[in-house]
Amino acid sequence: MTGKIFRSSFAVAAAVLLVSAVLLLAVFYEYYGSIQERQLTDELELASVSVERYGKDYLKQIKTDGYRLTWVAADGTVLCDTQAAAETMENHAGREEVQEALKTGRGESTRYSKTLTEKTSYYAERLDDGTVLRISVRYATVGAVLLGILQPILLVLLLALVFSAVLARRLSHHIVEPLNELDLEKPLENETYPELSPLLNRIEHQHQEIRHQLSKLQQRTDEFMQITANMNEGLVLLDNEETVLSINPAAQQVFGTDAGAVGRDFVSVDRSHDLSMAIRAAYDGGHSEVRAERGGREYQFDISRIESAGEPLGAVILTFDVTEQEHAERSRREFTANVSHELKTPLQGIIGSAELIENGMVKPEDMPRFIGHIRQEAARLVALIDDIIRLSQLDEDVALPVETVDLLDIAQEVCTNLSPAAAEKRVSLSAEGSGARISGVHRLLYEIVYNLADNAVKYNRAGGGVRITVGTEGREAVVRVADDGIGIAPEQQEHVFERFYRVDKSRSKASGGTGLGLSIVKHAVQYHRGVIRLESKPGVGTTVTVRFPEQ
Repeated sequence: MTGKIFRSSFAVAAAVLLVSAVLLLAVFYEYYGSIQERQLTDELELASVSVERYGKDYLKQIKTDGYRLTWVAADGTVLCDTQAAAETMENHAGREEVQEALKTGRGESTRYSKTLTEKTSYYAERLDDGTVLRISVRYATVGAVLLGILQPILLVLLLALVFSAVLARRLSHHIVEPLNELDLEKPLENETYPELSPLLNRIEHQHQEIRHQLSKLQQRTDEFMQITANMNEGLVLLDNEETVLSINPAAQQVFGTDAGAVGRDFVSVDRSHDLSMAIRAAYDGGHSEVRAERGGREYQFDISRIESAGEPLGAVILTFDVTEQEHAERSRREFTANVSHELKTPLQGIIGSAELIENGMVKPEDMPRFIGHIRQEAARLVALIDDIIRLSQLDEDVALPVETVDLLDIAQEVCTNLSPAAAEKRVSLSAEGSGARISGVHRLLYEIVYNLADNAVKYNRAGGGVRITVGTEGREAVVRVADDGIGIAPEQQEHVFERFYRVDKSRSKASGGTGLGLSIVKHAVQYHRGVIRLESKPGVGTTVTVRFPEQ
């Protein structure tokens, strides 16, 4: 039986070696010829570009080891050759490759020497000026090369057959040896009968399936960790015993802990009674919510129960930073209350004066004063409503028509319109600087400069001055409104841009202010992606600087 196995194995090995040798010779024959052709055409392509650019200088300088370049004029005259003097060479108009290149742009030919078993291959390419560049190379024919290497190939084949015979004999002995104990952990590494291969393959397939499932599980785990790590919201996973299974960086920041919280009881991470009750409520009812403050910020905690087949497995806690939302809601409530109060005040004045007039309790000589009061309060009411509408538009980011605006023109227009008021208060008002053009809403930009200048006039002293300066600094357009007025106390400076905030409430109401002017200024500046800065010193004056991105 051993001899039969040996003969079969050796016969197969010998057949494979012989077929491989024949195929190798055939493949080598084709490959050698094609590689020579590609190298030659590539070299010609590179040389063509260089000759078109540098001419004879390139051909005189280039080192051509193994090949020859010849530059031929359209009439066949040799212009330059890398291996011979051009003037000594005969006309090449009759060369097959040159004629073909002149007609079609590219040409080639091969001339064999039967005596020397060598060939010369020619490839020619027509240049843009009508001349032809030819490359040629002499080398032994492929057949001669193959004949040259046939002897070592046969020697290698003989050695391979001898080696195969030795291996076949050793293999036959191993096959008939007793079956060794199988290693089921590495079934495909066992050397045994082919009849056992299907069984070993099935075992290996099961191993691969297990490894595949473990790989997928690890991949899912990695994806989950990567997603949760990049979440802005905090995420905490708890098991059925409220033990922390996972906590992402955002949640770690909220609860003031680190990755070491994994494996600990959640109570040791956060001792909030309200949150603990919300977690228990989620375990019982499926979902619960609670808001709490952490680190000076307001958070909403959404807790949901995790279950499978109706059985609770744990819970997930999501944390959302609602500080800005809470601030917006608080500002909205305060704004609503302030609007109600500010609207009610002029309405009460109007109603009171109207009732007195209606009941005949006003003397005829006092009638103009009461009517003037009604008109004044109505005008104040209209101004207040207009300011509220402007703020609402800015809050809602309503799209407004944009145009190119020169801030110096606006400053000069503001000075013209405020001059009577400034003269009445004996306050000098001026606008100076250079043109600064930006893209924006003309009405809003005018209100920015007007409100700042108007406040500077109102809160100034007799003999004081208001200076509006316009210019550019770097890539920014800058507007400065400086005054010599009463100034603003340091503790009040951060509040002056708040809605309905008045530094001097009695003076502001007497001057007809709504308390929304500077708030409109702030929102209008933000609408134009600008920044505003206030500098003030009580008794010295105030300077407000507004910077816009220059167009």
